[in-house]
Amino acid sequence: MKKKPIRILFYSIGFLLLIILLMPAHYRMAIIHGHANIDDYTIFENREVHTTKTIPWQYDSLYNTQTINPAQMAVFDTFGTTAYVVVHNNKIIYEHYWDGTNDSTRSNSFSAAKSIISILIGCLFDEGKIKSFDQPITDFLPDFKNTNGFTLTIKDLLTMSSGIDWDEGYSSLFSPTTKAYYGKNLWEQVLGLKIGTEPGKMFNYQSCNTQLLALIVEKASGKTVSEYASEKLWQPLGAEHPALWSLDQTGGVEKAYCCFNSTARDFARIGQMVLDSGQFNNQQIVSKAFLEQALAPATQLKDEAGDSCYYYGYQFWLMTHKGEKIAYARGILGQYIIIIPALDAVVVRLGTDRSKEYLNHAPKDAYTYLDAAFEILGK
Repeated sequence: MKKKPIRILFYSIGFLLLIILLMPAHYRMAIIHGHANIDDYTIFENREVHTTKTIPWQYDSLYNTQTINPAQMAVFDTFGTTAYVVVHNNKIIYEHYWDGTNDSTRSNSFSAAKSIISILIGCLFDEGKIKSFDQPITDFLPDFKNTNGFTLTIKDLLTMSSGIDWDEGYSSLFSPTTKAYYGKNLWEQVLGLKIGTEPGKMFNYQSCNTQLLALIVEKASGKTVSEYASEKLWQPLGAEHPALWSLDQTGGVEKAYCCFNSTARDFARIGQMVLDSGQFNNQQIVSKAFLEQALAPATQLKDEAGDSCYYYGYQFWLMTHKGEKIAYARGILGQYIIIIPALDAVVVRLGTDRSKEYLNHAPKDAYTYLDAAFEILGK
C-alpha cells in the first residue's frame, strides 16, 4: 500500500519532466533561469564590442570627499545598488561600488541599450545611410510585410509609436518579450510581427521597436550591431573595457533592445558624449542636430491615459527635477545613465532592482540618485 503513493509521485514527476522537455526551448530557459539578472551575459552567447586605445577618466579635486546621506543610502540599499558614479565637468567626482563589484565589473544594461541603438541610428543618418527618419522601414527590411496597409517609419520606431501588436509583459512566460530574451531567432520573430493600429499616433513602449531599429542598423551599415557600435561609439569613446552584447544564438543577432553589458565608468562615457552635444575627446561622434531631435519630447503622441508624451524622445526618457530638464537611459533593474546639462554632470547607477512607484513617468528611486548627485555637487 505504501508503494502506490510513491509510484504516483514518480509518475507525476516524470509527466512534469516530459511536459518541460516538450516545451519550446525559450520556455525551458525562462523556467530554469527565472527572473532576468544583471549577469545574464554568462548564460548567453555574446559578441564583443571592441575598444582600442583607452581614454582615461580624470578625477575631480574633490573626488570621493563627499558622502551620501543615510536616508538616500537606505534607498540605494533597498534597490540593490551595485555601482554609482557621478561625473562633473568631464571628471569623476564620486564613485562607489557594492556587493563585491568594482570599476571593472560588467552589468547588463537592459533597456538602457535602447538609447545606444538610437545613437547608432543617428550615426547612420549623419553618414547619409538613412535619408530621413520618415523613411519607411521596408526600405531596409522588405520582409516586414504585415503592415495592415500602414506605412511604418523609422521615426515611429524611435518614438515607440509603431502600433505593432506586442505584449511588453516581463513576468509572463508566454509574452513575446520573454521569447525575445530567451529565444533563438529574433530576425524571424520581429519580422513576423503585425501592425495593429495606425503608427505615429500613440506612445506604447515596446522592445520590438528597438529590435527592428537594430536590424535597420545591420542592413544600413552592412555590419553587425556590435561591429558598428565598436566603430562609431566604443572606440571613439576610448572605452576602458570591451563591452559584450548578448546574442539570440551562436553567430546570431544582438538582443539590441537590452543586453549591452559594460561597466559603470564606460556607461558614463555615453552620458558624457550626449551631454557634450555628441562630442567626446574633441571628436564628433553623433551630430548635435540628431541629439536635439532625440532629446525632444514626442508631444505629438498621446499615451494610453490620453496624456501628451512629454517624457520620451528617440529611445531616451525625459524628466524634470528641481527645475532642470534631464534626459536619461534606463533599464528594468534600475540601470540609469542620467544627463544633467545644467550641472554639467552625468550620473550612472547600476543595480538589481528599481522602484515600482512612478512620479511623472519616472521610477521614484531615480529621483533619489539625482538628489544624491545634486548634494555631492553642492546644489
